[in-house]
Amino acid sequence: MKPIAHIHTDFGSKFGVPRQSGIVGKLEGRIVMEPEYREREAFRGLDQFSHIWLIWHFSEIQNTKWSPTVRPPKLGGNRRVGVFATRSPFRPNNIGLSSVKLQRIEYDTVDGPVLWVEGADLMDNTPIFDIKPYLPFTDSHPDARGGFTEEVLQTEKKLEITNSEVLHGMIPNDKVEVLIEVLKNDPRPQYHSDKDRIYGIDFCGKDINFRVEGNQLTIIVVSSD
Repeated sequence: MKPIAHIHTDFGSKFGVPRQSGIVGKLEGRIVMEPEYREREAFRGLDQFSHIWLIWHFSEIQNTKWSPTVRPPKLGGNRRVGVFATRSPFRPNNIGLSSVKLQRIEYDTVDGPVLWVEGADLMDNTPIFDIKPYLPFTDSHPDARGGFTEEVLQTEKKLEITNSEVLHGMIPNDKVEVLIEVLKNDPRPQYHSDKDRIYGIDFCGKDINFRVEGNQLTIIVVSSD
């Protein structure tokens, strides 16, 4: 397989990217097709769908020997489950699958048709292998079971941001609310609890540093990369 497109997002590195698509609904992504796929006809009818599937490549994961079990961060990093019972990037084939909202398609650009999506869980410049429409009559299963993720959701609480005002003026105003939602969802691995440890997210070309004590997240410094 070869990429048909690349997505451009505000995340310059994988740390901080939401663990699943749709968790932060206002996160925007811009999908730019490779030159040979910039045919307007290839997108005829796609704008009639509200959501699409993206099949993509975990391009930052180095090819290593695969393991039949992994330690999901949301389970504290000390409990193993089968790799096929998770969405871990460490798989026999480093392929990701995301359901995102199709915001609009811009046809008259220098890059050909460009797709704008919301709720993406991909870092900047991630290769896209395919795009398919989301079909609610068959892709949605409201009574489906969520396995071990259900026990996590029952105990999971969002963080409180103590000084979000420092973000204003440092990143574009329309991105502040989005970043706050990313931070509230706690991008740290579940097993990290060191209150003195400083974490950093590469977002909108800025290095967003923070630490967490209890349920309180404090932004330490915002600087240019």
